[in-house]
Amino acid sequence: MPGSKIVVIGAGVGGLSAAALLAAQGAEVLVLERAAAPGGKLRTLEVGGAAIDAGPTVFTMRWVFEEIFAAAGSSLGAHLTLKPVSTIARHAWSADQRLDLFADIERSAEAIGDFAGAADAQGYRDFCARAAGIYRTLESSFIRAPRPSPVSLVRAAGLRGLGDLWQISPFQTMWGALSEHFRDPRLRQLFGRYATYCGSSPYLAPATLMLVAHVEQDGVWLVEGGMHRIAAGLASAAAANGAVFRYDAHVAEISVSGGRARGVVLASGERIAADAVISNADTAAITTGLLGRAARPAVPREGTQRSLSALTWAVLTRASGFPLVRHTVFFSRDYAGEFDDLFKRQRPPATPTVYICAQDRDDTDRAPDRPERLLCLINAPANGDRETLSAAEIERCTSQTFELLTSCGLRLEHTPDLSVLTTPAGFNGLFPATGGALYGPAVHGSMASFKRPGARSKLPGLYLAGGSTHPGAGIPMAALSGRQAAESLLADLGSRRLPSTVRSRPMAMSGGMSTH
Repeated sequence: MPGSKIVVIGAGVGGLSAAALLAAQGAEVLVLERAAAPGGKLRTLEVGGAAIDAGPTVFTMRWVFEEIFAAAGSSLGAHLTLKPVSTIARHAWSADQRLDLFADIERSAEAIGDFAGAADAQGYRDFCARAAGIYRTLESSFIRAPRPSPVSLVRAAGLRGLGDLWQISPFQTMWGALSEHFRDPRLRQLFGRYATYCGSSPYLAPATLMLVAHVEQDGVWLVEGGMHRIAAGLASAAAANGAVFRYDAHVAEISVSGGRARGVVLASGERIAADAVISNADTAAITTGLLGRAARPAVPREGTQRSLSALTWAVLTRASGFPLVRHTVFFSRDYAGEFDDLFKRQRPPATPTVYICAQDRDDTDRAPDRPERLLCLINAPANGDRETLSAAEIERCTSQTFELLTSCGLRLEHTPDLSVLTTPAGFNGLFPATGGALYGPAVHGSMASFKRPGARSKLPGLYLAGGSTHPGAGIPMAALSGRQAAESLLADLGSRRLPSTVRSRPMAMSGGMSTH
């Protein structure tokens, strides 16, 4: 392995994690990124001189990054300063209907009891226990496994674990499972939102995705300096081990010779040879031929549905009237209609749910004494490669979004030149061949998670990382995919394995936000 030349296509979290780990093992790593800085979806936009996080906004599964930085010969604390939050998110349905969820389960249960009654408070406790059980069952057998299948899950569970495996509820929809725990439709709406963290519909996604609730309860942190610091930290750890980064470097083709990936060709015509290639691009870029015709068969073209895209407004504004915390969600008045619009009618929803990340606030609602940085987001269909929203459609979406905020009591001083809008077409431009899908394929149906490709592609010498691969979407999952790509490559080159991935602390259970 020492001296092996590895090319990594893309400096997203998956590619950065793989680069840091492989460079620590003595590989000659070259990272090629067509943007001007690392991060991929962890991007920032400058608005009025302020840098606004315009991608994922929630940091969870801290242990993933502790392990990766340690395996790269560094530490998480050397690169990131994290602050735990006590209020996970605030939720609103109107000016007088609000509910906060907290890191402490009992505190949330008490809030739910005041909001919806004692039965739903107990339903929440039962829901948390179920979510923790699903996570406990799947952490080793699915999340950490390099290429799980239904058969491998059964084998990992053994006879004693078959009951636990059945409890992950793969054949029940998330919406149906939530009906077993919550009488109040607003609570089903709230917890059904966890399906959108994977870009999916709660009416179509399996109940297994309830494990996202446990991931948040296990800890949500604020990243000092913004979420892009995660990418900067991983890039720094990789560079410290000798990895080389080239930005504004557009890879046009994966070179294939003798039935094996042999390097890449840049858009400039420059050829770069390599012993192996890791692609951190969305796998759709491979299957559609954007990385060369010869590489297309490397990833099977499954008949999966694209995950959600979004319309986002990065704004610098003064907010008043509603007590925003770092993460606030304003819910649609027609939740079923919202997802029918998104997945059936393939149009922005007539009545959207709105998420706001108030980046100058912590988990209190104390407002800054200056214009503050907000990222406002509504879900949208991933059809940005086929359709471009007209000015009238954008105006309609903007009006519906900010009218909902106003109806809930939030007033924003909206100044056009202090706002940057990104549409599905814009996201498709950033992440080609996706239509703007931000989470890879949607997780709809019991087998959807098994259709994501693993780290090893069908083309020898080509490995895959990122949110469109196993184990799925979200910053920590993408980091794990990078680790799995590095481990697979090391194993195939006959090198020693990375340091153990056993967690150094017990998993938080009862009592103890991927992308919103």
